[in-house]
Amino acid sequence: MRRAGLLLALPLAACVSAGPRAPAPAAAEVVAPPGWRSGTGRGATVDADWWTRFGDPALSALVARALANNVDVAVAAARVEEAHAAEALARAQLSPQVGGTLPETQGQTLSPLGTPSRAIGAQPGVTASFDLDLFGRLRQASRAARAQLLATEAARDTVRLATATSTASGYVTLRALDQRLQIARDTLAARGEALRIARRRFETGYSSRLELRQAQAEYAATEQLVPTAQLAIARQENALSLLVGDTPGPIARGLPLNRLTVPDIPAGLPADLLRRRPDLFQAEQTLVAADRSLDSQRATFLPNLALTGSAGLVLSTALGNPVGVFSLGASILAPIFDGGRLAAQEDAATARRNQAAFAYRRTALSAFRDVDDALAGVKRTREQAAALAGQVAAARGALQNATNRYRAGYSAYIEQLDAQRSLLTAELSLVQAENDRLTNAIALYGALGGGWQRP
Repeated sequence: MRRAGLLLALPLAACVSAGPRAPAPAAAEVVAPPGWRSGTGRGATVDADWWTRFGDPALSALVARALANNVDVAVAAARVEEAHAAEALARAQLSPQVGGTLPETQGQTLSPLGTPSRAIGAQPGVTASFDLDLFGRLRQASRAARAQLLATEAARDTVRLATATSTASGYVTLRALDQRLQIARDTLAARGEALRIARRRFETGYSSRLELRQAQAEYAATEQLVPTAQLAIARQENALSLLVGDTPGPIARGLPLNRLTVPDIPAGLPADLLRRRPDLFQAEQTLVAADRSLDSQRATFLPNLALTGSAGLVLSTALGNPVGVFSLGASILAPIFDGGRLAAQEDAATARRNQAAFAYRRTALSAFRDVDDALAGVKRTREQAAALAGQVAAARGALQNATNRYRAGYSAYIEQLDAQRSLLTAELSLVQAENDRLTNAIALYGALGGGWQRP
């Protein structure tokens, strides 16, 4: 880029980590990332091997299906084809235009004796025109189309990246819902056993009707958790089916939630990983395209020189031999008075260029925030899950003690009821924390534009 403005250069030497925040990028000139999309070429931002680190083949297969069959990915690929055609059209404006003609004429002629006769003739020829593009109007337009093509390819990769992360997050959420359903069923079985004991104690006169009603109410409260979880599972399966391009239906499962592993995250991740983000490259190329369009618009103020030529033959029944004809010409077109149309178009192009510059800066700042949020989320949810695991173990032991005391007649049923409620709440919270930990790791994958290398 030749112009400097309120743009952003990513600090390659900086590091982002879960500790101190990265400093806010300073205003500087835009520098194109030369190493973006290095590796396998187009679409390399979605690393299929990375998903195997979760240890679940069903997750990897689901992401692969989504990338192959997702409708949004197909639409983005079609937009790339359209951008290729637009770039080829802009390039074609730099080449000479050649065409052919074959007009036919009929008429009457007079012989020296005054006798009229009909003559039939034709004048085949070739015409050519070429715009010299002295001041780069067409060249800048072609470069703008090229930058727009790169931006469209980056937009396609952005869709692919979002599809992969959404599919993986959806699968993790589905496994969390499965575990919630299993917890609800296990708790319902335990409440059923408690209800059976409470009913028997009431019938034999060892407890009051209050304990029986409490057991019945607690059983009904747990029973409604099962259809609620089943409804959430059905909706999540339908959402995943849409992502993978299928009609609503069941989704194949793999490992349970508590057996999925989070990929190891290095202590410090280099900030230049952000340059793999396709949305950042898309914003940059959009800025480049706007800048080239501005140059092309400014060139319309200058004179334009075009060369034209034609050559052909005159064939007629009135001529003994064909006659060759040719012409050469040049035209200069320069604006003299247009009522301010060209100036208004330049102002509009300048405004679009400035909008693209601020959009690029916003995208870069958002990228830093996404990484910082995901890193903090992975770290804090891991700590939360460890604490909740201890709470679940303690609540399970307290329930065992409360059950023994109740059956031995040393305590009221309310103690066992409180212990059951505490255990259910802790187990559901632990499932949510594990879900958040895995989804934050997936979010970090997307924030870095396609994950990171094994440490």
